[in-house]
Amino acid sequence: MLQSTAKPQRKSVNTSIDSRLIEEAKALGINMSRAAEQGIAKAISAEKTRRWQEENKEALESSNEYVRRNGLPLAKYRLF
Repeated sequence: MLQSTAKPQRKSVNTSIDSRLIEEAKALGINMSRAAEQGIAKAISAEKTRRWQEENKEALESSNEYVRRNGLPLAKYRLF
């Protein structure tokens, strides 16, 4: 997820989580802080991807249309 050589600075936050999830996580020995970090990092990544795709929608559609009409530019050199 987060690729950094420096140890990330941690900050305490208050959040509300379904009590059944908390009980189940504790019973399974899940580190809730780390699980929450991973979930947030995944949500951030997904949103950044969605926004990039939205911002570049025209270019992607144009490129796809070119390939539909003309095929892949270097297709004759593909070995597979």
